[in-house]
Amino acid sequence: MRNLDMTALRSFVAVADHGGVTRAAGLLNFTQSAVSMQLKRLEETLDVALFDRTNRRIALTPSGEQLLGYARRIVELNDEAMSRLTSRVFEGEVTIGVPHDIVYPVIPRVLQRFNAEFPRMKVHLVSSYTSGLKADFGRGEIDVILTTESNPDPEAEVLDERPLCWIGAPSGNAWRQRPIRYASAKTCIFRAGAIRALEAAGIDWESAVETQQDRTVEATISADLAIGAMIEGTEPLQLERIHHNGDLPELGSQKICLYHQDRGAGEVVERLTEILRNAYTGIDGNILPLTDSRRLRG
Repeated sequence: MRNLDMTALRSFVAVADHGGVTRAAGLLNFTQSAVSMQLKRLEETLDVALFDRTNRRIALTPSGEQLLGYARRIVELNDEAMSRLTSRVFEGEVTIGVPHDIVYPVIPRVLQRFNAEFPRMKVHLVSSYTSGLKADFGRGEIDVILTTESNPDPEAEVLDERPLCWIGAPSGNAWRQRPIRYASAKTCIFRAGAIRALEAAGIDWESAVETQQDRTVEATISADLAIGAMIEGTEPLQLERIHHNGDLPELGSQKICLYHQDRGAGEVVERLTEILRNAYTGIDGNILPLTDSRRLRG
């Protein structure tokens, strides 16, 4: 029985996820020649071609696509076993705050990875609006928060930037009505900018709901009684992006930002922020970045 080389599998996954040897080598802290040698060794072990090298951009062969799922599972199990059996035992609780609309798909996988590495650490997930999360963070009540902001504070680390878009009911007509009925929670950080954009474009508007609940806002919009604003790609399944062909103003973009502080779990928080950072920048191929997702639940 032959054994697959763990280092070669890790290199294979990195090359497959990032589309080439150069970027994979940088992420793995290997030379390009070392990564190429590991891929060659893996192909020789399996006696199959894993990559189609006929085009400029490297692509997986059918055998490579079949191996990729196995490789990810093997590497993940290896890392989980190593962390559980060789790392120091950490116990306690860490609190992370995330805005409603960017919880999926990244955060569940981040928490799953974190739990595999720190099985005795309890994670308290707080889902709220950016303004509330920053207030809690400022009072020292949360270890790590993600925010969606156009102008983050100097201490923020920007993980990603995504455009805002108008959203409405599928095949809806609310966006064509005048005045436009706009729906959002009172504390939604997108509200002021969306209203300013409508007013600057000379479009009359009126508020459609008075609520603090996202479900109420979504119900109103999905009934085609109003429109709203969301980060592109975060609209739930019952809503869709409005293709208005310039009849509505552009909304700019929002930055997904990371804030963290040491409340007594320094090393654990450092690792949690590293997992978050890797997830949003796409370094961790096992965690789907927000920018790669079309349909997310917000």
